[in-house]
Amino acid sequence: MYFPNEVERVLITEEQIKERVKQLGEMLTKEYDGKNPLFLCVLRGANVFLSDLIRNVECPLEIDFIRVHSYVGTSSSGEVKIEGNFPDVSGRDVLIVEDIIDTARTLSKLKELLLSKEPKSLKTAVLLDKPSRRVVKGFKADFTGYEIEDLFVVGYGLDCDMKFRNLPYIGVLKG
Repeated sequence: MYFPNEVERVLITEEQIKERVKQLGEMLTKEYDGKNPLFLCVLRGANVFLSDLIRNVECPLEIDFIRVHSYVGTSSSGEVKIEGNFPDVSGRDVLIVEDIIDTARTLSKLKELLLSKEPKSLKTAVLLDKPSRRVVKGFKADFTGYEIEDLFVVGYGLDCDMKFRNLPYIGVLKG
């Protein structure tokens, strides 16, 4: 297994991720039974999570992608940048799929913009949640894989300066 020098330790193993993603897929299957939801993936980090997640959801669904970012290196810039066009979400059941909630600035801004487009419903699914870093008070995902402490993590799609997304586990970056 690839273990770069910059990674201090494994926080969540590949096997643990697979099991939790399977559980989340079962929850989403129940949530969207009889519907055709749009799973909106926040690029770039959530694409690995989305790929595994949709293979565990047993109902029709569509996917689309949006680029949203606020990080430079290991620090949040505090500024949320959304690139590209929004998909048509009017009257749709929409699930935002994100890799991690930290300050919640990114997801709350994205949610606000999507709600202005009048979806039928709008929910969020995240792999990781760091509630201790929350700046947007009270923000909580509808579906969460793991709640973690305030660590800078990489792997399974999460990066540091575009590196380490290919790790099959969630690792703690040396700091």
